[in-house]
Amino acid sequence: MAEKLIIKLIHEDAKLPYRANEGDAGLDLYSVEEKIIKPGETALVATGLQIELPKGTEAQIRPRSGLALKHSITVLNSPGTIDEGYRGEIKVILINHGKEDFKVDKDMRIAQMVIASVLTVDLVQADELSETERDEGGFGSSGKSGTK
Repeated sequence: MAEKLIIKLIHEDAKLPYRANEGDAGLDLYSVEEKIIKPGETALVATGLQIELPKGTEAQIRPRSGLALKHSITVLNSPGTIDEGYRGEIKVILINHGKEDFKVDKDMRIAQMVIASVLTVDLVQADELSETERDEGGFGSSGKSGTK
């Protein structure tokens, strides 16, 4: 049985999130306002939605691939996290990495929302960690072609 995502529309132009295809992870989010985002600038875009997440979950706000490819528009803090206890309006931080102004229209699909489980962990402070093959190898330590 599916969990329930409770959604409150708080703006007259708000639309319920939309899953384009059965099995899709993301639910499209729509803008309730018009804005121009200049090249290199960011904008906070309202969706007119408030949500009540199922216990033990978060909502991740992610870019739409079509906006990224065609217009260089993406979610700045991707993925943005909405915690289970948040009840305010969902707003999306968009950034224009393109060379031209980008117009956000009312009813435009601006981002997608993915509901994910959150693992609760106990924090354990330690003086040492177990060793691994990678150990402290960082950026680029696995090589360019998959071989060291």
